[in-house]
Amino acid sequence: MRGFWLLFGKEMRELIRTARLPVVLVVFALLGLVSPVLARYMREILEAVGGSQFQGLIPDPVVDDAVIQFTKNLGQFGVLIAVLLTMGSVAGEKERGTAAFLLTKPLDRGAFLGAKVAAIGLLLGMATALAGAACWAYTAILFEPLPVVGFAVSVALVWLSLAVFAAITFAASVVAPSALVAGGVGIVALLLAGFVSVAPDLAPYLPTGLWSISNELAIGGTPATMVGPIVANVAIIVIACALSAWSFRRQEL
Repeated sequence: MRGFWLLFGKEMRELIRTARLPVVLVVFALLGLVSPVLARYMREILEAVGGSQFQGLIPDPVVDDAVIQFTKNLGQFGVLIAVLLTMGSVAGEKERGTAAFLLTKPLDRGAFLGAKVAAIGLLLGMATALAGAACWAYTAILFEPLPVVGFAVSVALVWLSLAVFAAITFAASVVAPSALVAGGVGIVALLLAGFVSVAPDLAPYLPTGLWSISNELAIGGTPATMVGPIVANVAIIVIACALSAWSFRRQEL
């Protein structure tokens, strides 16, 4: 992995230069802050907008609502952001010719891909942790404090689900002719996960299935199954990265 740290530093500087790093952090932080607020005041908002037809139909908000709202918002918006971050990671470099320029130097192709994966994973991890901290603090203010360890693990599972979609999009970015095609593959993967999730035996092992496990952990519950879904999703990431490396080593830049 010659030049990994050199290329990793380049990727992080590029995320800062293009403002992707601060923008993603701010967006995730807002998701964390807004989620418990929506859960707490959704009834008042609907009653104010819809009038008397909503009165008495919506139960009083509880801390579970804040957790579910957070996981839903972070999961859905986070996947879109992960796809946008990853879709041009390799395809864009190939289109601009910068990949060929960089790899004329004594740099390893594995280091080139590894640096990109590490930078994207780190940014998503930082953003998810920030969103979790914001949500935990606001939930404690508006409802009650959530169990710290359980909530931290639940946030890590949401990050893992985002990493799966990022890995799939990254693999597509390596082989796709353009960043738009790679982004389309990531969105299709999300849609397929939604379709397959209707099968109860398969749902827990999908990246979207981690969101349900995350909800249970966040409120101090014990999920019926946890190890299998985590292993399955880590396996998807490993396979996607392995296919990316195998394909990229055989490409003419």
